[in-house]
Amino acid sequence: MEKIAIIDLGSNTARLLLVNISDAGHFQIVDQLKEAPRLGEDMEKDGFLKPARIQETIRVLKMFRKLCDANGVEKTIAVATAAVRRARNQRSFLDEVSATCGIKLKVLSADEEAMYVYRGVINTMDIPKGLILEIGGGSTKIVYYNRRNLLNHETLPFGAITLTELFGADQNKPEEQAEKIESFVTEQLKKIEWLKDVDPEVQLIGVGGSFRNLCRMTKIMKKYPLRTIHNYVVSGTDFNHVYNLLKTLDLDRKKKIKGLSSGRADILPSALSAISAFKKYMNLDNMVISSSGLRTGILFNYTVPTTIDKPLSDVLTYSLTAINDFYGCDPVHTERKVNLSVQLFKQLRVLHKFPRQYLKILKVAAYLHDTGRKVGYYNYEKHSGYIVLNSNIYGMSHRDIVMASFVAANTSIEEINAFDWARYHDLLTDEDADAVRKMGIMLRLADSFDRSLSGAVSGIVCDILGDSVIMKTELTGDATLELNDANKIGSDFRKIFKKNLEIL
Repeated sequence: MEKIAIIDLGSNTARLLLVNISDAGHFQIVDQLKEAPRLGEDMEKDGFLKPARIQETIRVLKMFRKLCDANGVEKTIAVATAAVRRARNQRSFLDEVSATCGIKLKVLSADEEAMYVYRGVINTMDIPKGLILEIGGGSTKIVYYNRRNLLNHETLPFGAITLTELFGADQNKPEEQAEKIESFVTEQLKKIEWLKDVDPEVQLIGVGGSFRNLCRMTKIMKKYPLRTIHNYVVSGTDFNHVYNLLKTLDLDRKKKIKGLSSGRADILPSALSAISAFKKYMNLDNMVISSSGLRTGILFNYTVPTTIDKPLSDVLTYSLTAINDFYGCDPVHTERKVNLSVQLFKQLRVLHKFPRQYLKILKVAAYLHDTGRKVGYYNYEKHSGYIVLNSNIYGMSHRDIVMASFVAANTSIEEINAFDWARYHDLLTDEDADAVRKMGIMLRLADSFDRSLSGAVSGIVCDILGDSVIMKTELTGDATLELNDANKIGSDFRKIFKKNLEIL
């Protein structure tokens, strides 16, 4: 296992990720540190990084260095973005960082930065065509792709800090400042010719700290039950509610809002004004939040070099395989369990009548069904359900992840806890509970059919005759253990499907 660190020095924040890379080439973030040294603050007048900001940044980078050393980091990938890229004293700053912190920063070009953001998104989201908007402290990136192919990108030389400095010095009311920022951003967008040719059905994808803060605030206001940020959908109504609220508050009152980082309270309104202008100009309403951006793009390029030329073809399977790798699950047994679950889903379709997208839910539950064994054997299914709910599963909606979590917990008709289910009342329905029970039975059968980890059961064919399901197994060896285990599920199968089960 290789231990690496990613350092991302932006105009507002500095971030450190500590990452373990398995022998199979999957990465797992094991620790992180975030500080806000505001390196790009007060640059607008003369283009120089200010001494106070430099010293604060060096203090932060020394902390990063200490954490890297304590964790035995073997390689550090450190990048700097807009503030350092534009700084007239860039060379002296880089030399000072190298001499005092032992960190060699690579200054990314605007094109490199946009490409990393694109790769971080495209390899973690199952959205065929998207318009990525990333608002940093000193720059704004816009990336357009269709059919998972990059078409255009643009970097604008302003971000949340620069917009705040440009328009926040006036004695205007917050609402007037917001209006000025929206007008300014709109005029800049008009200069980007290719924006006029963007597919009107494109999905807006928000990347960066401002979008993550927006996400946290809307989730708190709605009492959203999941902490997961990735793939969270912010409706136009929710965005307007937060935006209109922040436009009317002074800084002290903003800092008291739950979910709003104190280090971003003064600059978030400017970022939201830019987002508002972009949404209006492009006639877009809802947005999907991505927790993956530049740093994730760097990680994919390092651990999966093929993504430099071509994005992952199956985002979901890659992330599931990575999670299984982390928990040390048997990949051969996992593959058999998934295949048998898929066969059962298809063979029993005349009974359950679920749409095809439910197959993805069952696949996730089957893939991660054994992860809970690493926590403890007894009630391991419950541990597996928790892992599904709290892992980085890419390419899945929050609703589907919650359903997969309940399926992985291997629930039967008595075992769905009403209190747990009620927590997700905004995401799930009573019909979903029936689906969870039925897919839970399918998963239990698939697990039983590879009980000896030998692949003795290779296929399943079901005949539905009257009040019975005749399940014929295709065998490659002695399957006494498998058939004995599967037959124990017959009574639960009858409760759920209202059919007798006969396994041959």
